[in-house]
Formats: sequence, C-alpha cells, structure tokens
Amino acid sequence: MLAESRLVTIVGPGGVGKTRVALTTASRTAGSYADGPWIVELSNLRDPALLPNTVASVLGLPEQDTRSALDAVLEYLRERQVLLILDTCEHLLDACAALSQAVLRDAPGVTVLATSRQPLDMPGENIFVIGPLPVPEAGWVPAAGGTPAGAGDAVELFTLRASTAAAGFAVTEENAADVVRLCQRLDGIPLAIELAAVQLRTLPLPELVRRLDDRFAVLAGGQPGALPRHKTLRTAIEWSHELCSPAERRLWARLSVFAGAFSLAAAQDVCAEVSIERPDVVSALIGLVDKSVVNLEGDQYRMLDTLREFGVERLAASGELAACQSRHIARYQAMARYFGTHFADDDQIDKYHELRAVHSNLRAALEYALEPEDEAVPGWASGPAVTPGGATVATAVRERWRSGADIASSLYGYWQISGLLGEGGYWLSKAIDRFPETGTERARALVNRGFLRSFQGDVHNALADIEAGTEMALELGDDAVAARGYQHLMLTLTFLGRHDDAAKATEEARARLRACGDRAGELMLIAQYGHLHQLSGRPDECVAVCEKGLAMLGSGTGEQWIRTYLLAVSGFALVHMTGRQDDCDRVLRQALYGKQELGDVIGMAYSLDVLGWLAARTGAPARAAWLLGAAEPLWERGGSLRFSGTAIMEEFHQQAAGRAAAALGAAAYDAEYATGYACVRRLLDAGKDAGALRLEIPLRFGDRVCG
Repeated sequence: MLAESRLVTIVGPGGVGKTRVALTTASRTAGSYADGPWIVELSNLRDPALLPNTVASVLGLPEQDTRSALDAVLEYLRERQVLLILDTCEHLLDACAALSQAVLRDAPGVTVLATSRQPLDMPGENIFVIGPLPVPEAGWVPAAGGTPAGAGDAVELFTLRASTAAAGFAVTEENAADVVRLCQRLDGIPLAIELAAVQLRTLPLPELVRRLDDRFAVLAGGQPGALPRHKTLRTAIEWSHELCSPAERRLWARLSVFAGAFSLAAAQDVCAEVSIERPDVVSALIGLVDKSVVNLEGDQYRMLDTLREFGVERLAASGELAACQSRHIARYQAMARYFGTHFADDDQIDKYHELRAVHSNLRAALEYALEPEDEAVPGWASGPAVTPGGATVATAVRERWRSGADIASSLYGYWQISGLLGEGGYWLSKAIDRFPETGTERARALVNRGFLRSFQGDVHNALADIEAGTEMALELGDDAVAARGYQHLMLTLTFLGRHDDAAKATEEARARLRACGDRAGELMLIAQYGHLHQLSGRPDECVAVCEKGLAMLGSGTGEQWIRTYLLAVSGFALVHMTGRQDDCDRVLRQALYGKQELGDVIGMAYSLDVLGWLAARTGAPARAAWLLGAAEPLWERGGSLRFSGTAIMEEFHQQAAGRAAAALGAAAYDAEYATGYACVRRLLDAGKDAGALRLEIPLRFGDRVCG
C-alpha cells in the first residue's frame, strides 16, 4: 500500500499489534525514504492543539519564530522524502486528519502512515486492517517437533510468551486442547494472549484456562462465547486485574496518571499517599512488571496505552483521581521550580536533560493543572461543594491553576534552551486566560511570554506583554517579577533597534535584579548588555562586559546556557577587532561546543556563522564558505530567520559571503557551501534528539571533507 498511496492507516482494535506492524514496516521500507522514517507517538498527547508542536519536536524543530508549529513542520518537510508515522490517532482524529491533509498537500515527498482504532476518514486514505491472529480449530494437535516457528498464529505467540514465563513450556498433544481453547477464548488478540501467558508463572495451564472460562461466563451472563470480539480484550484485562494483589491493583490505577515513561522515584512520589507507603509501591511495581502490566525499559517504566486507559477508569471509580493528579502536578512543579530558581547553577545541564526526559509528564502536569473549572478536579464538579480535603471546589481549582501558572513560568529557561518557544507560549497563554484579573500569576506569565516572543522575533507583541506585566508587577509590589520585566524589556528594545531606550532599561533592570538577589537574571542581563554594545559599534565595551559576566560565573562553572551566550556575544565583537582573531576563534568554538551539549541549534548557528565571518576576514575563503553553509540548516532547523532578522548582523553575514565568493569564484564557493550544508543536515537528520549533534569542523577544505 505504501508503494501505491501517500496515506495509509493501519486500523484494528486495541491490543492487536498496530504499532508493532508500523514499526516493522518503517524498518523494512526505510531505504525507500531518503530522509528516513520519523515516528510520532501520540498516545500521551491529550490536547489536539499541540499536535503540530509534537511533530515539530520529533523532527527536532525548535519553535523560534512567529510562524505556527504547523508552518514550521510543512517548511521542513517540503523538500524532503520522509515516512511520517502518526502512532495512535484515535483520540485526535480531526487533528491528525487536518495535519495529514496539510502535509500531503504541501510536502510531495512525504508519505503518512497512521495507526488508529478507526480510519481518519480522509479522501485518498488507504486502510490496512489488522485482525487478530488466527487460531487453530478445536482438535488441533502439534506436528512432530512441536509448534512450527513462523506459523504466525495465536498458538505460536502463546508458546513464545509461555516459554519465557515458565521455562521449558512447550505445546504437546496432552496440553494442545487447553492452549487452543485459551487462544480461542481470547479471540487471537496478541495483547490478551501475552497477558494470559505470563500467568503461567503462578498457575498451571489447566487452572489458567478454567479461571479464564469462569471469567468469560460471568461477564456473558453464563453464555460462554457470547461476548462480541471487541469486548474480549477488556475482559482479558479485567481478568488479569483480578489476578493482581490489592496493592498491585491500586498501583495499576494510580500509575495511569503518568504520560509515557516514569522512574521509580516518580512512582513513589505520585502513587504513595504517605511516605510509609513508598516501600509498598516498590513491591507492587515489581509485581506489575512480572505480570507484564508495566514494562521496564532501562531504568524507566512504561504502561501500555490500553492498560493505562483501564487504569484511569479504575482510578476515577475509586475517587482517587483528583488526589493522584495533584501529587503528579506537585512532583513536576517541584522540578520546574527548582530549574527556574537555580537556572544559573552548576547542575543546569543535568537538570535540563532531566526535564527533557520527562517532557510528556511536564505537559501532562500542565494539562491537569490548567484545565477549565468544570474539568480541573475530576468528579468534584458534579459532587459536593467541598472536596475530600476540606477545601471548596472553587478554591481547589484555583490552587491547581496557580500550580500550572507556576510550572509554565518557572520553565522560562527550559522553553528557551529546548527551542520550545511556541509550546511555552501556549501554556503561558493558558495561564493568562485563567487569571484575567490583576495578580502575580498574570503579571509573571505576561513577562515570561514576552521573553519567549522576543526570541521568536514577535517583538511588538513581546513589548506589549512585557510592558503590561511589568506595570502590573510594580502595582502589586512584586519586586522579583518587575526586575525580570525590566530585564526582558531591555532585550526586546535591543531587538527593536531602540538602543538608547535599551541602555536606560539596563540600568533599571540591574538595580532591581541586584536588590532581589536574582543572580541568573543579572547574568542574562550582562550578556544582553554586551550584545547591545556590539550592535552599537562598541566592540571593546562588549568584550569587557562579557568578560565580567564570565568572571561572575567562575572558571569552573557547570552552567552552560548563559556562559555560551556570553562567549558567543564576545566572539561577535572580537571578529571585528584587530589582532584578536585567535581569541575570536577560541571563544566561538567554546560557545559552539557548549551549545551542542544543550542541543541549542540556534546558538550553534550563531557560532558557526560568525566563525565563517572570521575565516573570510583572515583569508580562508573555502573555510568561510563551508562554515556559512554549515550554519544554514541550523537556522532552518531552528525555524528562525538568520540572526532573528537583526539587520546589522545580516549585513556582516552578507559581507563575509561576498568576500569569500569573490576570492573563490562563484562555482567553487557554492560547492564548498553545499558541502558544509549537507554535512550538518545529515547530522541533524540522523540525530532525532531535539537537534543535538557532534560537529567537528574539518581541518581541510576544498576536498569535500565532512568532520
């Protein structure tokens, strides 16, 4: 079907193996797509508005400009040959259909492969239906030598899983009838068969079949076989649930609040009501792993989507959903708050990578916390006016909103480093909507949304946000938010070219940040002030300011984002200073390597581009062409105009390109530029982890070397 159609949807019931078929298909057809298969897992996404952002994140596209995430995705895919896999679409059908339609229209080299419990219902959609595995007829017996490998039926799958659960298990003439009966009872559904097979660790096969028969008879009103196929998986899950201990059942339900992978510590924080329960979580989790309800992936755990859905139902029925969600919010709020408060500390890069690893749970916490009032505390809106904790529903809702606003604002640095400016702005906008009146939450969210918008190049809206938020903070007497407001105001004014106003804002921000003891804010302000000097034609002052900031951080600092920002800005100035070429090369390389550690593609683009200016000025035109070419796919991947559209920086870029082209000749320049471009694009496309890459600048040029 993929050879004949650009939209194929794998359709089948839960637990039938749609994702496995999609992944195997991607592996077997990868050679047909020059830019490879890209898999977008959607089971943990609840908000359809974030579908384009999720796809952009998988593609490694930080949201750096004013374009929508969808526009960035379409621009990236337009010239590429990609198999785009949208996995688990049934809860986002309209959004997935709209995205697929846009991709098929604007990116002719892209094929979409979707998995869903029902079709996307689009013109041109080809449906590939997956049914359960075939089951032999009653009376079947294995041939000599046992069940043949490659039979592809339910008995073979059961045998494979059973032999893992119970060493030495094999299908024989004596037990064949029980195996066939079990597989028939489970309608050949792979997940149901796997859940049953694992029970052989504790139950002999005849007892396993008897209990399963009893379970189906009860649910079918005493009529075995009367259940329609679509109920079979649920029945098997309920049966597996009953075989769990009470502690395992309770943990199964509570774990359902997690989105994607979670750690043991996270499970203990969220699933233990009191600290004394933490050891119980460990033992119950071991039991759920043994029963294949939870999968262990390295040092992380994950629950299959179908089992998670069942857990959510059980958690809601128990009346614990609100409390469990609240503990989930509290865990990820603590992580966000620490990162925001300690942004300039030595553990910055470790804490940043921890946040990146739990992004789906950060998103889930924000969704739980910022839901509308009638959904924010499940079960309470239709229940009593007072929550089990004694608070009114209105108070509980508002406390959740405060937590959500705090998470979104505390992650200001995370949104920036990761390039998720659009998603950060989305959550901050939700927080602003939840607090329409004057207050700290609104003021802080406005100031931080303006900060993100300024980096996106949406400077006029950024200025409006920052001015409104700062004025509100001053009215409230919130010195910390006002200080950050002036810091962000200074940056936006710099981008707007209002250099005198930016200088005035610098003085106000510096005084307020120092009074608050906001070291991270002051360090960022120093880097911004250095950039202002550089853009204003004062390179000596720029270098001096940046050196002051680096001295504040200290030579042994583990902080990366501000440090590399200072190094890069210093390099922008040094490139124009006579006799400082070696210093320029050194600091820009340091900035480049630091940005690589963070996966900050825009920071890498700045560093490579300005290294190209340096090469052009020092008589290395081939090197300059390669470096300028290498920077270009980084600008593209960042979804940003080069240098965020700053006219002065763009002029310097064009001067360097012109000088190198004049020295090499147009054809040689274009060839070297194309080599640099292709080298970095290959690295980016091969590294599907938020744009991080390891780039070594070649020692030789002119012979198509790619470091």
